[in-house]
Amino acid sequence: MPHPPADTSSDDLPEFLRASRDELAKRAYEALERARARTTLLTDAVDDTDLVRQHSPLMSPLVWDLAHIASQEEIWLLRGVGGHEPMRPEIDDLYDAFRHPRASRPQLPLLSPAEARGYAHEVRGRVLDLLDRAPGDDPLTRDAFAFGMIAQHEQQHDETMLATHQLRAGAPVIDAPEPPGAVDLPPTEVVIPAGSFTMGTSTHPWALDNERPAHAVHVAAFALDTTPVTCGDYLRFMDDGGYDDPRLWTTEGWEHRVRDELTAPGFWVRDGREWARRRFGVLEPVPLGEPVVHVSWFEADAYARWAGRRLPTEAEWEKAARHDPATGRSRTYPWGDEPPTADHANLGQRHLRPAAAGAYPAGESAYGVRQMLGDVWEWTSSDFTGYPGFVAWPYKEYSEVFFGSDYKVLRGGSFGADEVACRGTFRNWDYPQRRQIFAGFRTARDAGPV
Repeated sequence: MPHPPADTSSDDLPEFLRASRDELAKRAYEALERARARTTLLTDAVDDTDLVRQHSPLMSPLVWDLAHIASQEEIWLLRGVGGHEPMRPEIDDLYDAFRHPRASRPQLPLLSPAEARGYAHEVRGRVLDLLDRAPGDDPLTRDAFAFGMIAQHEQQHDETMLATHQLRAGAPVIDAPEPPGAVDLPPTEVVIPAGSFTMGTSTHPWALDNERPAHAVHVAAFALDTTPVTCGDYLRFMDDGGYDDPRLWTTEGWEHRVRDELTAPGFWVRDGREWARRRFGVLEPVPLGEPVVHVSWFEADAYARWAGRRLPTEAEWEKAARHDPATGRSRTYPWGDEPPTADHANLGQRHLRPAAAGAYPAGESAYGVRQMLGDVWEWTSSDFTGYPGFVAWPYKEYSEVFFGSDYKVLRGGSFGADEVACRGTFRNWDYPQRRQIFAGFRTARDAGPV
């Protein structure tokens, strides 16, 4: 069954949740345009040969992502909301992500770069015409949900395409200014007292099904790192033989480490006696004060064991990010309910690397934990499952088909995640061996009664 509309009757709700449908439609327009500008940047940065090439069997050709974005937009908005006749029904199968594994997509009769661009442009023009006249009483279009969902979908694929750019060989083709450094370093950890908090949401108009419903969760006292684990921290684990000690790894993780001959995070290489990393075509010294990125769950878990700690549970992570002990309520973002700015978090491909650990003091949570949104996705110890009362909507394939122990939850968003698809309740998930994603982690420990 569809989710109920957001309850906008309470003055205690954040401004976003009290917005009128016209205001939400305006925000949907802005989110769609911001996503398309980014899609254009990522696809125009390379020539047609690079667009159709598969840069890694883990990823689709960039031209597939471009046409898939347009196909989903047509299916959900033009056909589903607007009732339009299909524009290109013969390509529905080609861009169905569940029918064709990424490794096999280059062999499909895909649209050419020119055709994909033209199709995406035509779909978007019709969608913007539809936005102002979409029915307000349909569950899909109430609060402009379907338009927000499609903006989130495009931004998620933009982050996937950014990961493809990282895997791409050759000279740099994209650039961005440097992120800020740390202005002051907080304490290394904070202790978060035992108690219940509200996890998830039932009111955010664009929240996806796996973020719902809001529910009370009791969390025992725990201590959490105030910043993500840095490259310098991780290098100490490496120097201490962390990759050579099977006692630090799960059985599956050790088998994976041996099979893939892992000795360092993804994209790290030896440069003489020092470590360097390749970042979007540039080889640079590993920045010791920056959050480590491109590590798998297996590596993060092994590091935590080496440090005498553990990965936080998903509930612990969200409590540290959202709970305000002064009011007892859960915030939309760690810092409050106002949308992210450049002072709060490293989001939206504004930079092409994590900021230094300790950056963004304006974005810290009520408990004093920093960088919980942006910079790096953070692995948690939790398997990806539905919350109590979960309802798959508007389609099972977004979340429900991935539930189970095969996938681990990531939280917080990376420098490549956009604010429309990044909030305190947003949940990401992936296989524990994945390293091409912009993932890092922070560690936790039990704290006893507080």
